[in-house]
Amino acid sequence: MGKRNLYLKTIPVEEAQALYQDALKAIAVRRTEKIPVEESLGRMTAKAIYARCCSPLFNAAAMDGIAVIAKETAGATQENPLTLVRGKDYQIVDTGDPVHPPYDAVIMAEDLLEAEEDVVQIMEAASGWQHVRPIGEDIVAGEMLLPGGHKIRPIDIGVLLSGGILEVDVIKRPRVGLIPTGTEIIEPDKEPGEGDIIESNSRMFAAMTINYGGIPHRYAPVEDDYDKIKDAIKKAHEENDIVVVNAGSSAGTEDYTVHILREMGEVLVHGVAIKPGKPVILSIVDGKPVIGLPGYPVSAYIDFENFVRPVMDKMSGERHYAGHTVKAVLSKRLVSSLKHREYVRVKVGKVGDKLIASPLARGAGAAMSLVRADGFCVIDQNSEGVEAGETVEVELYRDIEEIEHTVVSIGSHDLILDFLADLMPLSYPGTFLSSTHVGSMAGLMALKRGETHIAPTHLLDEETGVYNVSYLKKLFPGKCMALIKGVKRIQGIIVQKGNPKGIRGIEDLTRVTYVNRQRGAGTRVLLDYRLKTAGIRPEEIDGYDKEAATHMAVAALVKNGGADAGMGIYSAAHAMDLDFIPVGEEEYDFAIEQESLELEEIKKFLEVLKSSAFAQKAREAGGYDISHAGEVARL
Repeated sequence: MGKRNLYLKTIPVEEAQALYQDALKAIAVRRTEKIPVEESLGRMTAKAIYARCCSPLFNAAAMDGIAVIAKETAGATQENPLTLVRGKDYQIVDTGDPVHPPYDAVIMAEDLLEAEEDVVQIMEAASGWQHVRPIGEDIVAGEMLLPGGHKIRPIDIGVLLSGGILEVDVIKRPRVGLIPTGTEIIEPDKEPGEGDIIESNSRMFAAMTINYGGIPHRYAPVEDDYDKIKDAIKKAHEENDIVVVNAGSSAGTEDYTVHILREMGEVLVHGVAIKPGKPVILSIVDGKPVIGLPGYPVSAYIDFENFVRPVMDKMSGERHYAGHTVKAVLSKRLVSSLKHREYVRVKVGKVGDKLIASPLARGAGAAMSLVRADGFCVIDQNSEGVEAGETVEVELYRDIEEIEHTVVSIGSHDLILDFLADLMPLSYPGTFLSSTHVGSMAGLMALKRGETHIAPTHLLDEETGVYNVSYLKKLFPGKCMALIKGVKRIQGIIVQKGNPKGIRGIEDLTRVTYVNRQRGAGTRVLLDYRLKTAGIRPEEIDGYDKEAATHMAVAALVKNGGADAGMGIYSAAHAMDLDFIPVGEEEYDFAIEQESLELEEIKKFLEVLKSSAFAQKAREAGGYDISHAGEVARL
């Protein structure tokens, strides 16, 4: 059995970065190459570039007209026009034509009066060098065109060519070797079996490498074998400027990376006070940086940003800053450990005059939270967390203009939110829908706090049997509220294909394993109502306290045997090819303040909700009645 790899200690992020950058100072890592100017877009100049010739190369006409000798035009006025003869007093020029001595001025064609062929009259004297671009007006031979360490832009290419430069010395892009490790990982084109994990991190790293100006070189996955991993690192070390070893950086018995790197070179850091992403390895092997990153996708992403990107910047001469930082109001309490700096993925939207940050899943393996997120809320080390309603700093990696044109939705989950989010930018480019799934009641509370534009809700009033209306009247007394009608949908019990447990109704949930929705979710409210009606206590159900955040998450757990049954909507069961026992129809609507109905983004949301494209998607998903979608009921 392999020995367990214990961390010596975890150190703060800034300390780890500074220690590693200091160790890399003595390494001659920046190399150069000469490339054609026309291929240099986005490259960093290795040194200052000086013009080889002037621009313009000669005195040139700046306008269409005639070239004249300025002093010979003295005295011309409207009362006393001056007559000029072609060949004797002027020559015809077009824009860009050379202006040769003795001519030293140009008179525009529209200021000429044609007296007869080759004879014109002027009514105003020309001044010296009027409408003439003198040689070197833009660029003088020998002057610096671009400094060293400059990222070449499209306009720079034009200037370089105008200055007679055909090739430039640029800093070579760093080559980054990417080694995925793990006996359990397989390539994406292979059919996964039990225990297999599709390898995706190295593809993400490759894209990040390109984004930050590097050249990725991805290697085939290496199984958890000491010698094989060591051989792979040796090969990558020979062929690249930086080596990234993915997975095997933690403290497991088959996490060999740190032992190999200690044998091959010097490990400066193993373990950083960052969450997620603690098990990072920073080492130097024969003058080259070799970095070990953890296998969980979110940890891997955050560590690449914090530790690989700065090394790439050092080698390339570029400087990639963290995303734009903004202040936002936190919509949900965040508890954090004093031991780490924590990166919490958040959705960001603008409601009224403030930005709202809504936390997403915090697990290191929750890769979709990176896709859904607009940025990170960073909770510094030695902080116990942040309360809801407090202002936090968020590092955005989505454009702020997009955020400002986004309809913010916080509340109950339904597949139609995905349909609407897909259709919004297609129907109205530059307009978006951002949804966070917290349940109906939590969504209404977010609406009450002014943290969302709309709150999807399907809360049943047990006394009246009416959905949503009573909750809005109770929670928003004296406020002008409205319900945007969404869909009527079928709620029921999602069960495995073929219904092997023979579940027929709520009463049967006492004899199977169950997965519930989170507290405050309308589906859970409906379940509690049905249990109460049937005289069943929640503690009689195995799994009542096991929660899933969305209908699709419920369906996935049932599909994979994590539960025998779960309450959800028909469309989720249909999407996962599961069986479904209907329990009843409910109304899924969008709560909104009436004044928000005047927002342009909300008007577009309503149009999409009433569109034929949305209707088509809802029909294909099944289980929806869309006959009133988009209607507005003012309360």
